[in-house]
Amino acid sequence: MNTGEPYRLIISGGGTGGHIFPAVAIANTFRERHPDAQILFVGAKGKMEMTRVPEAGYKIVGLWISGLQRKLTLSNLMFPVKVITSLVRARSIVKQFKPHVVIGTGGYASSPVMMAATRLGIPA
Repeated sequence: MNTGEPYRLIISGGGTGGHIFPAVAIANTFRERHPDAQILFVGAKGKMEMTRVPEAGYKIVGLWISGLQRKLTLSNLMFPVKVITSLVRARSIVKQFKPHVVIGTGGYASSPVMMAATRLGIPA
């Protein structure tokens, strides 16, 4: 896989510490083994990962995505728009960054990124 260029890795996950902290641990281990690796995180705007990941020393970009509420809300009415917007944005992020592999650790942002990678033939 190594063609002399640095490895590029996208990690997507967040919403809770159960998704974020394993993602950071994966990034840290990968960085130990490949110090010149380029690692990009993708998370959900406004969620915990948007502060925790930069605190760990990694760049993160956010998608406009969230889950469904248990009652009828404006957020639920916007859900289809958020999903479509996130799928388009995730595809753009993956195409621009050109990762060798994409890892998802769960959370709302993982699905659009993993789908984009799979559709573009990138191991996920």
